[in-house]
Amino acid sequence: MSPNAQTALALEAPAPDRLLAWSPQTWSVAPDWQPTMDAFFASQAGQSLAAFMRTRLAAGATVFPPQPLRALELTPLSQVRVVILGQDPYHGRGQAEGLAFSVAPGVKLPPSLRNIFKELGAAPANGSLAEWAGRGVLLLNTCLTVEEGLPASHARKGWEQLTDALLARIAATASPCAYLLWGAHAQAKCGLIEAHAAANGRQALVLQANHPSPLSALRPPVPFLGCGHFVMAGQWLADRGHPGVFLAVPHGSSPLGPPVLRS
Repeated sequence: MSPNAQTALALEAPAPDRLLAWSPQTWSVAPDWQPTMDAFFASQAGQSLAAFMRTRLAAGATVFPPQPLRALELTPLSQVRVVILGQDPYHGRGQAEGLAFSVAPGVKLPPSLRNIFKELGAAPANGSLAEWAGRGVLLLNTCLTVEEGLPASHARKGWEQLTDALLARIAATASPCAYLLWGAHAQAKCGLIEAHAAANGRQALVLQANHPSPLSALRPPVPFLGCGHFVMAGQWLADRGHPGVFLAVPHGSSPLGPPVLRS
């Protein structure tokens, strides 16, 4: 086969739907994230995570997403205006695309994502939030990989130390920045964010509500549906010279029909 034919075949090959190898040195991130990444992967926690990931991949585990650091590629540190924290990636094949809560175009909207769009007051063409990432919304899971059908299977293996370091770096650097913390897992990061923002004189708006999951979206103490976070964060950022991060229609409209109350 000629070199040109080989190149054509490579271009036509579909993108992998899972992580094929542990090779973080080849994963693209924006340059201003690189010092934090280098420090983590050189640390004991980073080396422990690498050993775990290599073992699981060698054992034939199906790991998602194919690009664990995609959020750091699409949203440079210098452009972060909003942080939305998730827990771990979707564990169904074809769902996770390396951005918290986001799914690739053509994939059915998960219930939590439907409720996010409901609260935003938007009728999306698809479930990908990549456009948000390009407007400065960092869609970061605290654990960046998961095995098929096994939620939280990679929790407490080292990813959390990296994402804590990323959050500390953001809070010490990004200003103004809004942090949308949905559910107890995300809210556990509130103290870390507020301490680093205060120590470095950064403007930080921290908003907390229940997780958008159908299990908690309408429950007290702060129901996700009706929390107004998109409106509040958007107005707060606009008042500080950063309008249009969220392209919301008037709060309370319901173009997607009734809230999703069950999975």
